[in-house]
Amino acid sequence: MSTATTYVAGHCGLVGAAMVRCLAKDATRRLIVRTRTELDLRDPASVERFFAEHRPVDVILAAAKVGGIHANVRYPVEFLLENLNIQNNVLSASHRHGVRKLLFLGSSCIYPRLSPQPIREDSFLDGKLEPTNEPYAIAKIAGITLARAYRKQHDCNFVAVMPTNLYGPFDNFAWDSSHVVPALIRKFCEAKDAGLDRITLWGTGAARREFLHADDLAEACKIVMERHDSADLINIGCGTDITIRELAELVADLVGWDGKICWDTTQPDGMPRKLLDISRIIALGWRTRINLRDGLRDTIAWFQQHRATWHRM
Repeated sequence: MSTATTYVAGHCGLVGAAMVRCLAKDATRRLIVRTRTELDLRDPASVERFFAEHRPVDVILAAAKVGGIHANVRYPVEFLLENLNIQNNVLSASHRHGVRKLLFLGSSCIYPRLSPQPIREDSFLDGKLEPTNEPYAIAKIAGITLARAYRKQHDCNFVAVMPTNLYGPFDNFAWDSSHVVPALIRKFCEAKDAGLDRITLWGTGAARREFLHADDLAEACKIVMERHDSADLINIGCGTDITIRELAELVADLVGWDGKICWDTTQPDGMPRKLLDISRIIALGWRTRINLRDGLRDTIAWFQQHRATWHRM
């Protein structure tokens, strides 16, 4: 049986680790991964040497600088420049070295702030962005546009997916850069350990989000690599949403913390609602398999097991 070499960029992160778990089960693929210290994707010369030496057949671009509202507001320059550099280097090297197919990971947060719900793929570039994550969104928009440009000008088979809010093992639990699920997990775990009877969370809790386990995303991406070969974006979500308040109460219950949750309404909520229309990925034969309660329970267990080492992985 012949095997194809697949480079998973960003394999230490939430999405990249899930992609490695998924693709490792495929005997037709041989995986290549590199840590940040082994390969700096922001450096064009390093990326060029890597592609020239290893010549991957397929590329999954899951590497990116990501974070929640606090990090996006505090580090707009880094979110814009680092993501632009990573994308430009990997896509251009993939073209020069004849990569058969590249999957670019976009993000649902780059859709306009007031997109009609559920958000269809044709909402892309159809309105004003959410101000709290505009630099990151602009970088990702540029990546999708560059992938489409390579397809149009050079006939490169570069495709893009738009995942919803993700969670799972190998997530980022750092206070200054985490997304909402890992932030809540860590906050409630530490509140329980410290015996706190109340904690304060950002915003009103009224914003609505959908949450997808990273392993479900990885399975969807594998299907996209196998069955989708056009410039059309593909949304990947679970099809249902909850409020941030409901999410917080669910995480607190699973952690076993029964204190009072207070809300700091002087802090932003972000987009009022973000629910994806997932008709296209469903039409390709994919379905979610991990419900939110079970996925959160497993993620909490992973965090508790790796609390002393997760930040060094």
